[in-house]
Amino acid sequence: MTTLTLVRGDITRQRADAIVNAANSSLLGGGGVDGAIHRRGGPAILQECRKLRASHYGRGLPTGQAVATTAGALEARWVIHTVGPVYRVATADPSLLASCYRACLRVADELGARTVAFPAISTGAYGWPMDDAARIAVQEVRATVTAVEEVRFVLFDDAAYTAFAERIG
Repeated sequence: MTTLTLVRGDITRQRADAIVNAANSSLLGGGGVDGAIHRRGGPAILQECRKLRASHYGRGLPTGQAVATTAGALEARWVIHTVGPVYRVATADPSLLASCYRACLRVADELGARTVAFPAISTGAYGWPMDDAARIAVQEVRATVTAVEEVRFVLFDDAAYTAFAERIG
């Protein structure tokens, strides 16, 4: 059974087998969590992302999918990159956000990762409402069969921490 834990803090400072990056489809860095992971992890992450773009993801990583690279200088073995959906009320598709969590856990299992640190995917610049994102994240992680022993939700501020704490109980 997977243990769910909450941490208020900076995901780039987590010691885990894998850290999840809320990436953009280019895989080449960006703002928020994506930019922070690329900055702290160093050039090795970007180098592997460029190789992925050149070989398998020429048009970018599709929303809801996940792929792994080295973690570079981070205190993890891998970074699992996933592209969350952009929230627009008329077209918001919660199944795509749910898919991010399932895909990351599948990649973690393929890697042999036992601890995975997740941010609140799609809640920053992509605008997904925090309460709904927390509900989807916790529900999907609990429903997914995985060998991952600990899923750690690393939440940047008190509002995110509270939203996830209410879902975990």
